[in-house]
Amino acid sequence: MTAETRKPRGRQFFANPGPTNIPDSVLLATAHQTVDFNDPAFGEIYWACLAGLKRVLKTQQDVFLYTGSGHAAWEASLVNLLSPGDVILVLESGHFSQSWGRMATDLGIEVRSVAADWRRGVDMADVRAALATDRDHAIKAVGVVHNETSTGMMIPVQEVRAALDATGHPALLLADTISSLGSLDFRMDEWGVDAAVGGSQKGLMLPTGLSFTGVSAKALAAHKGSRLPKHYFHWTAMQNRPLKSFLGTVPISFFYGLREALRLMEQEEGLENVFLRHTRLARAVRACVQHWSGNNGPQLFCQTPARLSDSVTAVLMPEGHNADALRGVAMNRYNVSLGGGLGPLGGKVFRIGHLGDLNEPMILGTLASLELAMRVSGVPHAPGGVDAAIASLAAG
Repeated sequence: MTAETRKPRGRQFFANPGPTNIPDSVLLATAHQTVDFNDPAFGEIYWACLAGLKRVLKTQQDVFLYTGSGHAAWEASLVNLLSPGDVILVLESGHFSQSWGRMATDLGIEVRSVAADWRRGVDMADVRAALATDRDHAIKAVGVVHNETSTGMMIPVQEVRAALDATGHPALLLADTISSLGSLDFRMDEWGVDAAVGGSQKGLMLPTGLSFTGVSAKALAAHKGSRLPKHYFHWTAMQNRPLKSFLGTVPISFFYGLREALRLMEQEEGLENVFLRHTRLARAVRACVQHWSGNNGPQLFCQTPARLSDSVTAVLMPEGHNADALRGVAMNRYNVSLGGGLGPLGGKVFRIGHLGDLNEPMILGTLASLELAMRVSGVPHAPGGVDAAIASLAAG
């Protein structure tokens, strides 16, 4: 049996940008016996979880929940807010901004885009120009990815709100928080976000399958005039249900897990400390990659320093070397799971997730194993990247 075919031993280092590692206490909490979701005892847990979710979103407004991944929440948001032929302005940021554009098109919504270099991110001057030229206010919504997982880039949502305000444009502001919520600071009410889409499987440290939309009063008013077909995701129908969400069976196990995840984030660590930990670990990863970039090695894909993501780092491979081949070596020989490139970045980029339940030893182990995989694969790099990560962590 060769090194390439043997089954690696030990616990897997899971460094994918989502789904993420789930704390043992959360896993145990989700293994709860079945209960009646109409029982008042479960209702207490549900409403406590909803209140906690609002605290993480930093909103006092409505939240609707669904059984489904983040894509389900995006579809729910679009069909509840828009009508056939309405225009949505999507700010290009990478694979997922394109994905939502395709979804909107399939739903009968006209999509306009603000084009952007995926390595640098959208120019806010271009956003203002697109809004200013829309004098008839045909654009009904603006969609932005707070953290673009495919490119390792954070787009400042508050600057998009500033562009709307500066041009006096009444469009709704829709933000994807799927890979940012619980890892990066997000302020729905303060930033004037009308619909915040999120999911369970990333910063909230839960299994995949629970998603939600934070909804402003302005968005609820727009919902009343929406004419896109909907049934399972219909917010008005949900408001008439006892739990104000879910037209079918409530996924009870998620709420026992969410209660524990919120306890870990808010009480055991503290939400602001969660953000600081993500920043600290992200800086260490970036210091390592920047060191590797010597000797014509891999580079940070995002080239706008102020927009580098604190939840995922996308790494561009040197010319002539395949990212998926490197990921295969890391996985098959060293039991380290990394994210691959999405869409046109397939084979060109690998992604290191540093969000959710992880710490310094997990990051350093991942980086050391990745440097080993590069060495045995013949990928050019400057050795010693892990030392750069250690120096970053030691500096605080």
